[in-house]
Amino acid sequence: MEEATSLLIQDRWRVIDHSTIGLRSNPIDSFATDDTLCESVGKGLSPAVARTWVHLPYISLGIQDVRLPNLKEGLQFLKEQGYDYIVRTSGGLAVVLDEGIFNMTLIFPEKDRGIDINRGYEAMYQFVQKMFRDVTNQIEAREIDGSYCPGSYDLSIDGKKFAGISQRRLKHGVAVQIYMAISGSGGKRAELIREFYNRAINGQQTNGKYPQVRPEVMASLSELLQMELTIDQCMTRFFSTLQHFSKATVINSEMTAKERTLYEHYLNRIVDRNDKWLPKIDE
Repeated sequence: MEEATSLLIQDRWRVIDHSTIGLRSNPIDSFATDDTLCESVGKGLSPAVARTWVHLPYISLGIQDVRLPNLKEGLQFLKEQGYDYIVRTSGGLAVVLDEGIFNMTLIFPEKDRGIDINRGYEAMYQFVQKMFRDVTNQIEAREIDGSYCPGSYDLSIDGKKFAGISQRRLKHGVAVQIYMAISGSGGKRAELIREFYNRAINGQQTNGKYPQVRPEVMASLSELLQMELTIDQCMTRFFSTLQHFSKATVINSEMTAKERTLYEHYLNRIVDRNDKWLPKIDE
């Protein structure tokens, strides 16, 4: 725990807030942005970065989802439900993005000793605990069986998952990403992912393991805490938590000209991969 705390205590935190402009962009932009900042931080061109992002309804697929035997049928179902989809660069399986999902990325430089993978997860876990310390001390980190995109650092209250964490390591930078269901129905989101897998697998044998999703084990923080939480409120909590962990200052920022050029490289790479991996459902 102490090592995770030391990771969070930075001389400077650079903040990039895409919680509003993300509603006008494809989530691919967010993953290209995180890759860009990961390289920038890893090369020492930027201090540690904390980035927030929110998107309109999309399904963010994991690379393993591309190998589903009836992927095309699953994607057609998502389209019918009003969801577009992309394949992200970080680990895990399918998750839901929408206006009630608050996404956060903490990007650290991987210095001489490196950053153990669990240390990165613990850092994000501690950050979220601090964000909501005034309203709950019941947030746990453990795998929730029956959730979508299950992992050992699922965040839950009373056995119901509201958040999942992943990591991306690139060019000596470590990006720890989390999605948090703040408002809306966690169960309805889980039903959507459950039906996606039902159609994309359709009883066939798979090469990988996919979750048997149970909607009753997923909820939003608003549901769990029985209070109305908004993205704006989460932004306030986010800034307050960063101030707590900053030795000196928190800097609001956007990407530099050099980073914008690098961003185009990463964006094109992710777009090309999505074109390669995803079938055209109208064919």
